[in-house]
Amino acid sequence: FSGTIRASMRVFLAKHFYHYRYDYREEWLRITSLLSGQQEPHVLRNNALRALADIVESPAGLLWLTREANDYELVENWTVMDLGERHIDGADSMIEFLAKTQWIIDLDEYARDRGVYRDLQVPQWLLELPEAWLVVPLMHQSQLLGFTVLTHSRAKDKLDWEIRDLLRTAGRQVAGYLALLEVSLALASARQFEAFNRLSAFVVHDLKNIVAQLSLISKNAEEHRDNPLFIDDALSTISHATQKMNRLLTQLRIQHNAGQNITRLKLSDVIEQVVKNRSAAEPRPVIKQLDKTVQILADKDRLAAIIEHLVQNAQDATARSGFVNLHVYTEHSQAKITIEDNGCGMSEEFIRDQLFKPFHTTKGNAGMGIGAYEASEFVKALGGRIDVFSRVGEGTTFLVSLPLAEKKAAEETRATPVKMNQ
Repeated sequence: FSGTIRASMRVFLAKHFYHYRYDYREEWLRITSLLSGQQEPHVLRNNALRALADIVESPAGLLWLTREANDYELVENWTVMDLGERHIDGADSMIEFLAKTQWIIDLDEYARDRGVYRDLQVPQWLLELPEAWLVVPLMHQSQLLGFTVLTHSRAKDKLDWEIRDLLRTAGRQVAGYLALLEVSLALASARQFEAFNRLSAFVVHDLKNIVAQLSLISKNAEEHRDNPLFIDDALSTISHATQKMNRLLTQLRIQHNAGQNITRLKLSDVIEQVVKNRSAAEPRPVIKQLDKTVQILADKDRLAAIIEHLVQNAQDATARSGFVNLHVYTEHSQAKITIEDNGCGMSEEFIRDQLFKPFHTTKGNAGMGIGAYEASEFVKALGGRIDVFSRVGEGTTFLVSLPLAEKKAAEETRATPVKMNQ
């Protein structure tokens, strides 16, 4: 018989008539234990190498994973002195061979008889790497996620069919964990960019309002520069814009966190300040009901900016002859703020599907679509909610509900565990 048939017969007899050298249940538990749990990327990659190396008693190894443009990058070095090649082109002969055949490459066997591996061309740097022994592909689904290079076994084991099968199967399990790690890292990066983009949108939205105020001063300066009342209004507007810019810089420093400057405050003070700031625009907001005893826990500057935005939206949607009315009262242990107008109104579909979604606006190019979303998120962070009642052509009412300071403090006290004396 030919050598190929003899080798096949030996594997067949070993698989069916002899005991296995590995306890596969123990191996699976060992690998799962190494790779499961919350781990840093470096630790997980190192454990992935160890999971494969321990099967063959290998003392060291290297790990490459795919990166952009299908290139492979060295991402982990476990006690190998010579790092080898850090970047390998996706079109390399060895990469194509591993992806196509999913074979484990025995570099000792390759050195003795290259014909066993058909047209494979192992890179010269890998052949010269001290103690390099096995190249194990890491297959995730049908894709080559990466590969490991393991050094010679301490026990000087020969690579038989059982070791090959176990390494190939363990390689797939390791690849699954590494793929999950890569996806998690990409998701974390995407979330950071999302947070940055959201913060940028908030900044642009606030800057747009400040620019509008300063542009109005510049536009009217030629005609009214000699009017003392205009000068007073201009200075007041500039002062107000400066305050808003300072608040914006503070928010940037605290990374737009609504919980940094929470204080106990009178809601009436906030509402009166907002009405004063928006009195220059028509229709002027009017306080119809104001309970001066209402107190809440909030960031005063952020809350004022949110209420002012809602009032400004009501003014923008209402004709000069219309009205914008505010009410402040308590109901069911909550502070209530209503902002009602008789403007153009909104459809139920817009309120349900778009109003509180970022980057949706009824103002066309003049709006950012951020204000209502920011208002909703801020109020939710305080434990409250915003309800909207509107009819097209008839007007809109925003109802802001916030927990009273006493109720909020009591809830936080109940949520804090009490330590008992032993």
